Amino acid sequence: MTIELEQVTKRFGGREILKDLTLDISTDTSYLITGESGSGKTTLLRILAGLEKPDEGRVRLLGDYKYTWLSCGVVFQNDRLIEYLSAVKNVSVIRKLTSDKAAREELEKLLQKDLLDCPVSELTAVQRRMVCLVRAFSVPADILLLDEPFTGMDERERNEAIAYIREHKGSTPLVIASADPTGLETFKTIRLG
Repeated sequence: MTIELEQVTKRFGGREILKDLTLDISTDTSYLITGESGSGKTTLLRILAGLEKPDEGRVRLLGDYKYTWLSCGVVFQNDRLIEYLSAVKNVSVIRKLTSDKAAREELEKLLQKDLLDCPVSELTAVQRRMVCLVRAFSVPADILLLDEPFTGMDERERNEAIAYIREHKGSTPLVIASADPTGLETFKTIRLG
């Protein structure tokens, strides 16, 4: 499976965020999209997810697909959690086939057991990011897109999150947008801006 971007340009309010970007994203590869704030990292992820269309250029899927776009496991910059639900329910609700038991087992890899059943509104920002990671990896996906997934994490937490990502990614292409490459040095790096 390959996603091919050919001379993609995207503008907002007359400002070019991405200009003539050409990129191939293929199975089994992990990518780090890096650059300064405003360089187009989030915009690129949104284009890959099908949430934005390029103003110029094209995005093509190469492979056998029943649908016109891919299914994505996504961590957005905003957590997009259901505040009154527990961590377990936030993971299990996104996919009916994910049981509470399966969600709990995955969450226990990144969170303490006593945090799993309280509303996510009571969790710290870092704990919420961990829930987002587990949720993104809990759906069958053609591609994984993680936008600044390590926000607020200290070195230990970041290392745990990276280990979880590496363990669960399988052969699915992975694209992480992050200004900080620490721990991601083995990823194929694409610098924007």
